[in-house]
Amino acid sequence: MAQERAEIPPLTKSEIVKEYLTAYNSVCALLWFSVFGRVVLLIPITGHESIYEAAGDITKWTQTVAVLEILHSAFGLVRSPLPMTALQVSSRLFLVWAIVDHFPAATSTSPFYSSMLVAWSATEVVRYSYFVLNLRGSVSGFMTWLRYNMFYVLYPMGITSECVLVWKASEAAGEPWRWVGWIVLGLYVPGSYVLYTYMIAQRRKVMKGKQTERRNRAITH
Repeated sequence: MAQERAEIPPLTKSEIVKEYLTAYNSVCALLWFSVFGRVVLLIPITGHESIYEAAGDITKWTQTVAVLEILHSAFGLVRSPLPMTALQVSSRLFLVWAIVDHFPAATSTSPFYSSMLVAWSATEVVRYSYFVLNLRGSVSGFMTWLRYNMFYVLYPMGITSECVLVWKASEAAGEPWRWVGWIVLGLYVPGSYVLYTYMIAQRRKVMKGKQTERRNRAITH
């Protein structure tokens, strides 16, 4: 008598969400790694002038995909606060669509465009990779350190680059759009402060948890 095949139980809702988020974060990590590789490889060879042509489109559409993260937060698939997620995603969409895409002559050949992409892509490769490993329960201490310490350098680098590009685009736009750019720059100050202090608070929370975990492990051993 032939042995009956064991039935595979259907995935639960939480398992489906986990598989979806793993796939989403894996794809995003690869896309941002492609951006990072193009920028850091091309700058020494061709300079900043070719970065937009080589990485502009993939950056624009990869960042647009991040709109899904607002939905992830809104529907409770992740624990990220909706206001913070919406603020970060919308500010980047503004940069890639309203600033660089509309005023490439003023922004795309600037070294600050290249530095913005380096800051964004390095941050996102680590962030999405961390999420994938976390979903699989295999985050290393080194990856956690990168996730919650790199922003000290990369965030100011990215914000400075963004502000310079908005300024350059505003100067090229003429009236009345120049005033719109200046208003946006004014909003960057409180917005960047909110995001930066939020990340510092998150780092403190995670690092404190790691210290407690190591202390408890040392006691049990």
